[in-house]
Amino acid sequence: MPTEVRPEQLTDRGDLHGPFTQGAMNSHQVAINPHLNREVGLTAALMCHIIILTDERTTECLMAKKPKPDRKQLALRQEGTLNPHPEQVTDKLFLTNQFFDARDLVQVKYEMLRRVQSDGQPISRAAAAFGFSRPSFYQAQATFQQGGLPALMPHKRGPKQAHKLTTEVLTFVRQLRQENPSWRPADLAARIREKYGIAVHPRSIERALMHSKKKPR
Repeated sequence: MPTEVRPEQLTDRGDLHGPFTQGAMNSHQVAINPHLNREVGLTAALMCHIIILTDERTTECLMAKKPKPDRKQLALRQEGTLNPHPEQVTDKLFLTNQFFDARDLVQVKYEMLRRVQSDGQPISRAAAAFGFSRPSFYQAQATFQQGGLPALMPHKRGPKQAHKLTTEVLTFVRQLRQENPSWRPADLAARIREKYGIAVHPRSIERALMHSKKKPR
């Protein structure tokens, strides 16, 4: 990086000729060439100023600016829908079209289901292309059939889900189970959604029924 020296920093004889006017000198040359220092009238203090200024500017250029946080990624993480393994999504649309974001777990699951349902793609192939296993595909398929797109949103862990299974809902589930012993938890979840407008995961229903059986009567 060339170091500029103002005319008033040169000798009184007004010598404006030499390497400085050509922008060819740097702090390293100034430090190791005493003859040239005398030629242009550089003092020790001025030399230190040039060296320090040059080092500071070099440091500023080398310091990489921190990239701005990705707002979408932050939002996905906050909602619990950030795909932990976006690099495993190898579907063509996600690789060639910016609209499809492999970080969006809900979009990835939906497109995986659509590949099979609408495009007739084999389940094993679709699951692999979207970074899922066959059991994960079947789970996503059952969840989507029960609750649509909102059901693909991961549920936050904690007692909130269990609170949906109130005494009234559990009584309704037990009655349905007695009248229809062959019904699976997924069938019961669908009836709960129809009657109460709430989405309960089939596994939660299954655990609640097993827990109620263990209670002493």
